[in-house]
Amino acid sequence: MECTVSWTGALGTRSGMGFVAETGSGHTLMMDGAPDAAKPENGGQNLAPRPMETVLAGTGGCTAYDVVLILKRGRHNVQGCSVKLTSERAEVDPKVFTKIHMHFTVSGKGLPAAAVERAIAMSHEKYCSASIMLAKTAEISTSFDLLEV
Repeated sequence: MECTVSWTGALGTRSGMGFVAETGSGHTLMMDGAPDAAKPENGGQNLAPRPMETVLAGTGGCTAYDVVLILKRGRHNVQGCSVKLTSERAEVDPKVFTKIHMHFTVSGKGLPAAAVERAIAMSHEKYCSASIMLAKTAEISTSFDLLEV
């Protein structure tokens, strides 16, 4: 797996904190920093997600992918899956994630709660490399709602 991240600056200038990531699979992702009122040259323009937000989003995508795949492989009729991630970060550099809570909303027909709970646990214990990696610095907790459709 590879990715190239390039500084774009602000709207094509060489000031600001905009970046574009070009992934090995041929996709692009924009990132930007928060504006800095005290030192505008060091801040972004809030035109795209922050890099750490993309880490959190990627982790959510990784674990939701696992949960859906595990449920499908178990021949469960899963119709939808979303995960809301909330986090806390360290106060000082490096401002690593210290707590992450993932709340899943899974919908389907006749989905057993035990199967959803097992899929989430399997993702976090065995398959989701992103959440397993972040668990080295962050306390990760999960919860879920199950919706019948």
